[in-house]
Amino acid sequence: MSEREKDIAESTGLLDQEPQEEVQAEATHDEDDRLTPDYVDAVIEQVEAGDVEAARALVEPLHPADIADLFELAPTDQRRPLAEALADLLDGDVLAEMNDWVREQVLEALSAQQVADLASELDTDDAVAIIEDMDVEDQREVLRAMEPDDRAAIEEALSYPEESAGRLMQRELIAVPEHWNVGDVLDYLRGNADLTTDFWEVFVVDHKHHPVGTCKLSWILRSQRDVPVAEMMQREQTLIPVDMDQEEVALRFQKYALISAAVVDVSGRLVGMITVDDVVHIIQEEAGEDVLRLSGAGEGDINEPLVSTIRTRMWWLFINLGTAILASAVVAVFQDTISRLVTLAVLMPIVAGMGGNAATQTMAVTVRALATNQLTGSNSWRMIGREWWIAIANGAGLGGLMAIGCQLYYHDMGLSLVLFAAMVINSINAGLSGVLIPLGLEKARIDPAITSTVFVTTMTDVMGFFSFLGLATLFGLH
Repeated sequence: MSEREKDIAESTGLLDQEPQEEVQAEATHDEDDRLTPDYVDAVIEQVEAGDVEAARALVEPLHPADIADLFELAPTDQRRPLAEALADLLDGDVLAEMNDWVREQVLEALSAQQVADLASELDTDDAVAIIEDMDVEDQREVLRAMEPDDRAAIEEALSYPEESAGRLMQRELIAVPEHWNVGDVLDYLRGNADLTTDFWEVFVVDHKHHPVGTCKLSWILRSQRDVPVAEMMQREQTLIPVDMDQEEVALRFQKYALISAAVVDVSGRLVGMITVDDVVHIIQEEAGEDVLRLSGAGEGDINEPLVSTIRTRMWWLFINLGTAILASAVVAVFQDTISRLVTLAVLMPIVAGMGGNAATQTMAVTVRALATNQLTGSNSWRMIGREWWIAIANGAGLGGLMAIGCQLYYHDMGLSLVLFAAMVINSINAGLSGVLIPLGLEKARIDPAITSTVFVTTMTDVMGFFSFLGLATLFGLH
């Protein structure tokens, strides 16, 4: 058992006898490397009892990501006292790992000077992520407490649109002029203690500070001192405009397998860089957002305030209520037909439901393809044709199966054929709706992940009821 593990075990009273290695491991983390409920309760109990030193002894050995998890696992009403008790352990790394909603609660317990000090420890992009969600007045107070250079960098970042490369980038980078040689670069790196220590490549710039190439750190370390930078640098590079959306930035990194990339302003000057670790967070965030938007669950964060969650879900369900009323209105048109053959009421939910499921599959594939740039104007017709044939095959297969079952159960050939035809029609409608609606919304510059579900569900419900009941009426089933 390490000294760090012994401190935790002794503080929780779990080191009463030799040996205790397995007990201690269970006391702090479970087999999935998550903090155990007993450990979280132990920390909270020490804070409630006013024993700050004991609480600190429990938490101090933890990794910053685990401290962030501790706050997220703690009850909402305990986070503020926990933050006040452990204020000196809340460094920038902990806040950077913390859930946005939880971090907002924690920051409320800290003074403006404390927040400013924490932000100053971080790279610009992480500091911006902390400050941008604060109220305007709180932002101003924190910025006033920061050093002038740090304040200027944060204010510049906040001037860029949300979820843009300007917000995402960090300004701490290594840039050297193209007339230097490798020895000049090495001397510069070794002789400036204030330079960032986290970088994978050196950007080469001209006299106007425009990026003209990059040098991997490994190239510099393995080259002779007298080799000119201009001869060894790679001139081809992917430049990120400062106003580019973060989702597009992630796609650039994925497409070109980037580790880092230069960010340039409208005049082409180098103003920052984006690294792959930031892009990993974007990919995770954007993927989660699209799934939750398709379901209408808002941000879907369990730490989101209750009122905000209710408001978001209620609005979405209100829209769906309107579409349900529209589908019911279609059914109402065929009341006489249903009254003559009650079996129609039994079978019509199958037609609408299967159409809805098929449309959801197509819509999910289409939205993902749009988000990853797999589906563009050059191949959209191929996608439409592909879904057309898939829809016909699925409709014919499932419709034929249901028609056989209907014939065996009800012994009504007319009803069986109507059911088959309706399922084929609605399957085709579902396939086309699932691809055409997201494409149309994308063309109109509306996020298809947000609104596709409402339109697609309405189309499949309305067409499902209309095709089945309309065909039944047309052929006079009774």
